[in-house]
Amino acid sequence: MAKKYMVPSLADKCTAYLDDNLNPSNVFTILASAQKYEEKNLVDECWKVIDKQTEEAVKSDGFATIERSLLEAVVIRGTLMIEEIELFKAVDLWAAKQCDKQGLAADGATKRRILGEEVIKGIRFPKMKEEDFGSVVLDSEILRKKEIVSLVKCLHSASKIPVGFPETKRSGLGGDIQRCCRFGSLSTGLVSQYDGLRKDVISFSVDKDTELRGVCLFGSKNNTYRVDLKIENTKEETPVVSKTGNFVSKLIECEKYSYHGFEVLFDQKVILAKNTKYWLYAEISGPDSLCGGDGVSSVKCGDVTITFLEPRYLFSSFSYDQSDVQAGQFPEFLIA
Repeated sequence: MAKKYMVPSLADKCTAYLDDNLNPSNVFTILASAQKYEEKNLVDECWKVIDKQTEEAVKSDGFATIERSLLEAVVIRGTLMIEEIELFKAVDLWAAKQCDKQGLAADGATKRRILGEEVIKGIRFPKMKEEDFGSVVLDSEILRKKEIVSLVKCLHSASKIPVGFPETKRSGLGGDIQRCCRFGSLSTGLVSQYDGLRKDVISFSVDKDTELRGVCLFGSKNNTYRVDLKIENTKEETPVVSKTGNFVSKLIECEKYSYHGFEVLFDQKVILAKNTKYWLYAEISGPDSLCGGDGVSSVKCGDVTITFLEPRYLFSSFSYDQSDVQAGQFPEFLIA
């Protein structure tokens, strides 16, 4: 209305409000309007959210209703932070809902026609795991026989001939991320009583300046957790980064095992200084959770070594801490 009746001051207030309340659950709804009314700054902020929190964004209700042109813009984007199989699942679901909306059978050929060749050719099938390609992509029946044969050969390293799909990783999560696992096994027990009255805490340091993209937390199958996570410089007692939100547990492939959990990715660049001690602590509310065991005091990821230390004190307002070097939460650190 502000645009229609040329009231720029009101339009600016509307834009500022949307910017302040932008999150993965509404980003595609806001992006569509921002593009329509040529709000470039708001459009840019929307793409930042999509890049950094891609998986949450494409699983939102708003993604299912976007125009095909916007779907194509998402799929061809090289800066997304999502595993390729998860993006394919979201695209396949978008196509299935379009079929339902048009009263069509959601078979592979129909979904492919609705998606269009630009979207199909934007999926980076060569960067998928063989088991994901076999169990998810083939069942969708979207690919043609010749494409399947070519991709199977590529995934088995039997052929280096270009297969017609992008063969480079996206520069977000998975492109230059090291996953640093600190546990040797999963505990047979559960971490209980996640009622928001306890915090998981671990102290750590790195031996060189390092960018931390996020951390992983344990969960349990198909459950949602509310997390308030913070990192603090222990010597200066200054906050480094914080992240609060709701996270849905999924199956994550770790170097040593698979587990149900979720990634907490930071919205800003976090540089950890070498030989500096940090606290990482998380207040978690939700169902019972898995936990790690056989923890190590240090782990080497590329040219960075992360050293873990026992907590030296308890937070006075909380009953006790659930994590230490040997067992508990924070199975993986995600560093660049």
